[in-house]
Amino acid sequence: MTAIYVDADACPVKAEVERVGTRHKVKIYVVSNGGLRPSQNPLVENVIVPEGPDVADMWIADRAKTGDVVITGDIPLAAKCVESGARVLKHNGEALTAANIGNVLATRDLMADLRAADPFRQGGGKGFTKADRSRFLDALERELRAAKREVECCWQP
Repeated sequence: MTAIYVDADACPVKAEVERVGTRHKVKIYVVSNGGLRPSQNPLVENVIVPEGPDVADMWIADRAKTGDVVITGDIPLAAKCVESGARVLKHNGEALTAANIGNVLATRDLMADLRAADPFRQGGGKGFTKADRSRFLDALERELRAAKREVECCWQP
């Protein structure tokens, strides 16, 4: 059975995930350290994990498998989920796959080193735009259909 796992802390697309997941009748796990308003949708399970570094990430990584879709901006979590066969999307709709996760991890590490080398470097990432939201919706629809096909073709009664 296909499921969607959302790394929900600071996730700007929770409502979009719920809308698309509900249309496909897919179970959605919204994983966080707390502080989120629970959904009344019966397909959405709010999972509150204990405080601590990467506890939500570990919860998702331990469960995501082939046929599932993971929504995260956390690159190390994405790498673990890709390794387990899950499909992974960033919040802007970028798919993270076995073909590109190595480069994405290397770029992340390089940027962390550059930021550490220049403590006066200011500025954050780009803002989240309507175009990002639209790209995400298209990508989630595409990945969810592909994940469901994976489950259907490989499922043995």
